Amino acid sequence: MADIFAALEKLGIYKKVLHAGVGDNPDYEDGTKTTKCDDERTVIDDSHRYDKPMEIILGKKFKLEVWEALLKTMRPKEVAEFTVDKKHLEQYALVSKQLREIFGKEKGEVKESHCCGMMAMSEQGLGHPDLDDLVKSPQPLIFTLEAINVERAGSFEKEVWTLSDEEKLGKLPRLRETGNELFKQKKYAQAADKYAEAIGILEQLSMKEKPGDPEWQELEDQKTPFLLNFAQCKLSLGDFYPVIEHTTTVLKRDADNVKALFRRAKAHVGAWNPEEARNDYERVAQLDSSLANTVKKELAHIDRLQKERNLEDKKKLQGLFINT
Repeated sequence: MADIFAALEKLGIYKKVLHAGVGDNPDYEDGTKTTKCDDERTVIDDSHRYDKPMEIILGKKFKLEVWEALLKTMRPKEVAEFTVDKKHLEQYALVSKQLREIFGKEKGEVKESHCCGMMAMSEQGLGHPDLDDLVKSPQPLIFTLEAINVERAGSFEKEVWTLSDEEKLGKLPRLRETGNELFKQKKYAQAADKYAEAIGILEQLSMKEKPGDPEWQELEDQKTPFLLNFAQCKLSLGDFYPVIEHTTTVLKRDADNVKALFRRAKAHVGAWNPEEARNDYERVAQLDSSLANTVKKELAHIDRLQKERNLEDKKKLQGLFINT
């Protein structure tokens, strides 16, 4: 233990154990409290204010690297106080701002802001006077860390941002299977969430590739079934505009995709865009003759709806003239 303390002191970090922990030093989920090194020990941040503790996965390049160094010296259930030199804290104000926004949104405490990073700092400050003071007058800070829970690698479901590209691709079949099972159970909203997660993963991966290259094309093609499944979920929920948006995305790459055209046509009916719906249905009939009878019924349904709407509008107009 003495060598750990000595190594920290060489970095300008001084550790004081407040409550001894147990066992070895694995990866941690941690609770944090930050105070100034002034006589009043002014509290800057305290994660115990929020409903759940902050989590750090070691080795994932957390923006405040010194926190990883501190955690690696701790045991499970340990509470320790670290006095950290200001040279390690250049990013603290920005990290604190972001964490306050993340946790604050969960509690409905944060107003939306469209500036970020150095732009926010230079143009309007960080929106928190105490953090603005730290930017103007950097100083050592005291971090009180509590190692609440320990989860070893492989024992928990990783969040997407922590996955390697290979792990992200490996997650896609599971998301598809789970989404399909939820859809069969008519849990459309939950199924849509699974498909949306898969779409998000593929979009992250495609951003790393050059548009038009074979790798990019392959990733874009993999998105198609997830986009169509997501659209079907939204259609089942009566949420028509996302259906139109996502099927249109499919049709930009595959203009003759019958499933996309059919689902977009039904969504256009729901959103009452009758001409757009007719155009899509007619294109479906041209591409797949086996659906001709189905399309005929759908077009007749649009005609009936149009007549009903015309009759309602006529009655409303008559009412206006009678009242006047």
